[in-house]
Amino acid sequence: MRAPRLALAAAAVLALEGVALLVFAGIELIGLGSGDAASLPTAIALIVLTLVGAAALLAFAFGTRVGRSWARSGGVVFQVLAVALALASLTLQPVSWPFTLGVGLPGLLGFALLISSARREGGRPQAE
Repeated sequence: MRAPRLALAAAAVLALEGVALLVFAGIELIGLGSGDAASLPTAIALIVLTLVGAAALLAFAFGTRVGRSWARSGGVVFQVLAVALALASLTLQPVSWPFTLGVGLPGLLGFALLISSARREGGRPQAE
């Protein structure tokens, strides 16, 4: 079964966010290796949680691509969290606009694509 274009676009956004988290985990790992961590256990926990989030986003991307509702639901939760994080970053002074826009815009785009994809596929029976 071929996935609709909206589902493919939503899956692409989720996959790109997952890859971005993998890159971020790599940067954290390099920082850990260079001795930049103030607390080793905290740094390791942050890296592990970042990798868990990346794995979840990649799984949601795959599931969205094949039309699974659990993947869209999980993806929506991640997108809402991304938008909330972007909005919360506006309270810090000075505002880090690259971070705010880099997290918020993909979150909004992913949310819109996931909701649109779910609405479009709502009338079709799914093969489980």
